Parts: sequence; C-alpha cells; structure tokens
Amino acid sequence: MTKTSVSVLGLGEMGSTLAAALVEAGHPTTVWNRSPGKADALVDMGAIAPATARDAVSASDVVVACLFDAASVHGVLDPIADLLSGRTLVNVTTTTPEQAREIAGWAADHGVVYLDGGIMAVPSMIGQPGSSVLYSGSATAFEQFRPLLDLWGDSTYFGEDPGLASLYDFALLSGMYVMFAGFLHGAAMVAGAGVSATEFAGRAAPWLSAMTGGFAGYAAVVDGGDYTVAGQQSLEFSDLGDMVEASAAQGISTEVIGMVQNLIRRQIDAGHGKEGLARIYESIKQPG
Repeated sequence: MTKTSVSVLGLGEMGSTLAAALVEAGHPTTVWNRSPGKADALVDMGAIAPATARDAVSASDVVVACLFDAASVHGVLDPIADLLSGRTLVNVTTTTPEQAREIAGWAADHGVVYLDGGIMAVPSMIGQPGSSVLYSGSATAFEQFRPLLDLWGDSTYFGEDPGLASLYDFALLSGMYVMFAGFLHGAAMVAGAGVSATEFAGRAAPWLSAMTGGFAGYAAVVDGGDYTVAGQQSLEFSDLGDMVEASAAQGISTEVIGMVQNLIRRQIDAGHGKEGLARIYESIKQPG
C-alpha cells in the first residue's frame, strides 16, 4: 500500500482509534486536538502532534475530521480553509444528511475534495471484523484512498450525494436504538418477577437475532406495495393492546410498545386490519 500522509483532527475516543490504526499501518500521521494532552499516546506510537490545526492540516494530503458536530467542523476548518484547497477532507463527524451536504458545498467553494463518512462501529471495533464505514461524496477520493479507508473497516460507497452516507448511518442506527429500547422494555417487564437483566439478555439475544431473518420478507412486501399478500401476520392479530396492558400492570412505562401500538392502530382504524403488519411502514412514511 502506498503510504499517504494523513492528519486527524479531533482525538476523542473514536478519533484517537482511527489515528492509531493509521500509525500502525505506517502512514505518516499528524494529529491535533483542541484540548492538549490527548495526543500523548499517539506521539509515543510515532504520530506528530503540532500545536495548531493549521500546522496539522499543512502536514498532509488527506485531512480526517472526527469532531463533535457540524458546528465544530466549521469552527476548526473555517479559519484555515485556504490551506485545505487541493487537499482531500474525509469528514467522519456525525452530521445530518443536510449538514453533510452543506459542508460538502463549503468544501467545493474552497477547492477541497470532500468525502463524507458514517462509522458503523464503536472504537474497539475499528479494524476488526464487523466494523464498517459508509461513504458518499467524491468517487475519485474514495477509490484513490480506499486502501487507507479499509484500515478502519469494510468501506462502502453510496454515491456522489454527500448526504447519503449520513442518511444510511442514521437509518441503520434508528433500527439499533429501537431494538435496544425494546430489549430494555422487556427487561423491565420481567424485573418485577425477580429476573435479572443479565438472565433476560441470555434469552433475548438469540430470539432477536433469529427474528432479523424476517427483514427480507417485510422488505419484499413493502417494495411490492401489496400488504394483502398471503402468509403475513395481520395487523389485527398483531394488536399489542394486551402487551400494553400487561406492561402497565407491572408498573412500568408503556412508551416503547405504545409507540408501535399507535402505528398499528392507525392502520386498523383506517380499515386495513386484515392486511399485514408490514403496513405500519405507511404509518411511518406518512405521519399525517
């Protein structure tokens, strides 16, 4: 692999881990963080840590921004935009799709090649099986620097629209957080019976893992647009009224399953009770 000079701006847990992977792979790596001290371990590994973001950007062909939010990206980069011209900016800061597009527009105005990234991993996963990073923006930059990007995880490119990586990132995370909330709701339900969350997790993990096999079937129904296809569990059968009642009887919040019940009831009340559960997609897609 050709060694590329890289500067990493932002040394939180994720930024530090990304930088460490670059150093370990032999890339000349420069690191910078607004608050001092966070670069010490990386310097011991062989990274260079100048005092200013300007000096850090000047040192490399590729600049990686792993900062707090979109405002911090502008706060760090706006004053040194002149130095970024002609360089490639890989922004893995968590932003909304519209923020990613705005930063990409700013980059284009300043002659900066822009690649947006959404990291689908926690720091301990970086460089390990299961880690993936989603990219959108410059196809040229993605192909040119893919060997470097692959150090962090499987790299997937979604197209020139710089907001697509963020969109996929948030869409995937939404499924994760709702699943986590469902697990925690279940743990709260059985807690009153003296069941520990640890014991419940042992039963929930294989069950939820098995249920993900149903995604493809739901997806086929949604894409086909026919919620009357035979073999589906109907909305009437899926009604969660008893589950909401049982949760309330345990003295716990019904907000998590209440949200799903509301989506189901909207479709039943609209006359679609005999159709499949996948139809709640329409409740989500058309909130009005």
